[in-house]
Amino acid sequence: MATFFKLFLTFNATSTMIVVYLIKERYYLLCLEKLPIWVSYIAFLLIPVVLTGISLLMEKLLSKDNIECKILSVEEANNTFLPSYLGYFFVALGVESVESMIFVYLIVFVFTLFSQTLYYNPIFLLLGYKFYYITTENNVKLFIISKREIKSAKETVFPKLRRINNTTFIEEGEKTNESHDSKN
Repeated sequence: MATFFKLFLTFNATSTMIVVYLIKERYYLLCLEKLPIWVSYIAFLLIPVVLTGISLLMEKLLSKDNIECKILSVEEANNTFLPSYLGYFFVALGVESVESMIFVYLIVFVFTLFSQTLYYNPIFLLLGYKFYYITTENNVKLFIISKREIKSAKETVFPKLRRINNTTFIEEGEKTNESHDSKN
């Protein structure tokens, strides 16, 4: 299941590249070809959003974990991946043929899968998630996807996590504006 989830997250993170290409080439969704083209564009844009929603539902199938050790630092990572992600758009805009797009997309997909940046999906930002790098007392750097706004490492704990891999976790729970949660 973990391998399928990683492949699915990678597809979700890179699928807007396909959407940009389809819009650039003025493709219609077959079932919508009698409607104005912008209806197809909206449908194309909604597909990655729906798939990202499905991946958030699938997170419940991942193993539970927590981080309750001392956290030395918290670094927001929202903007770290944005330049790379925007690069996907520019690549999609520059590709001239379907065959080229297929090969370029496969190359990007494989590099994204193996680079471990597949968990950065800008649609998560639209859904209220934030990305953080945290460094634990053992000097281990972890990637956390959370709805919390974390401004300080002081007394921050993560009692309800789902493990994506050994260094990447997604936090369960509701959005909170607290800068940290303390152990009680």
